Amino acid sequence: MASVRKIGRKGFTAWLLVCVLACSGPVVAQEIRLNLADGFDFPVGKPNGEGYYKSRGLRLRPPPHFGEDWNGRAGGDSDLRDPVYAVAEGIVTYAYNVGGGWGNVVLTRHAFRDPSSGQVKFIDTLSGHLDKILVKTGQVVKRGQQLGTLGNNFGMYPAHLHFEMRHDISIGMLRNNTPSDMTHWADPSEFINQHRRLNRNGHPVPVPTGTYPEYKGFKGL
Repeated sequence: MASVRKIGRKGFTAWLLVCVLACSGPVVAQEIRLNLADGFDFPVGKPNGEGYYKSRGLRLRPPPHFGEDWNGRAGGDSDLRDPVYAVAEGIVTYAYNVGGGWGNVVLTRHAFRDPSSGQVKFIDTLSGHLDKILVKTGQVVKRGQQLGTLGNNFGMYPAHLHFEMRHDISIGMLRNNTPSDMTHWADPSEFINQHRRLNRNGHPVPVPTGTYPEYKGFKGL
């Protein structure tokens, strides 16, 4: 699949055509060049999550929870409006208030060289329930750059960050049709801990964007 293999120009074009035929809504193909990530950090309390704890983890069995919830150790809304950071260098592919159970969401795409295979791979990160979004779609961000502030989805929940990592870069905001397995999803803490330092190799690589349908509404998390 496109998110877990090195994508050549012909392969990317063929894969994108399949996505366009299979998905509802417009998909606009684009390709940019980005530096490879030189490693991954945690999205709060950078770089190591200091001052926070993981209150919920990844759970792929029903009922699924596709990421992690990060809370400040003082509890309640004590972490409201704390900084939320980019875990690695990448590009913002989605920055929007979708309402419902999500609120403000930022999706960021990262390219990295897999240590075991040496192949260039891509992974998407999602930061949800933000109080404020401080970046725009199409913006290139650095590792540790602030994406927004931690929120409570406008009072719906106690303040926390809902954070996901996806090997499948076609998911976007449409998770229901994606199989609940580790081919499509990553355990965020496990992935970050295994990729703290990476060989960037110094050369920008082509990164596909516009790989999922436009989406501007959601009825629940």
